[in-house]
Amino acid sequence: MNQYLLLIHGNTKSAPNDQEWESFFVAARTSGMFQGGSEVGAKEIIGDQTPIHTSAHIEGYMRFDTDDKPALLALLQQHPIVLHGGTVELCALPKS
Repeated sequence: MNQYLLLIHGNTKSAPNDQEWESFFVAARTSGMFQGGSEVGAKEIIGDQTPIHTSAHIEGYMRFDTDDKPALLALLQQHPIVLHGGTVELCALPKS
């Protein structure tokens, strides 16, 4: 089973409403791929305090497990952030 981490960027052109989020979570749970997620709270940088890139724009994450990546990509087209002109970033988690 392949595992994926979805990073949710905070760059929408308009705000998703509660119904859109609820509809997406119902679809995600029904798919059997959704494994959980959360908003991201306060952040602290440990180590070099002048990084080139930070995660300040990441507002949440979701995890999905599936061997059917096309089905996952189709589901993510319904993500409220995507529907409102924003970005989600799908990262494959390496198998250890």
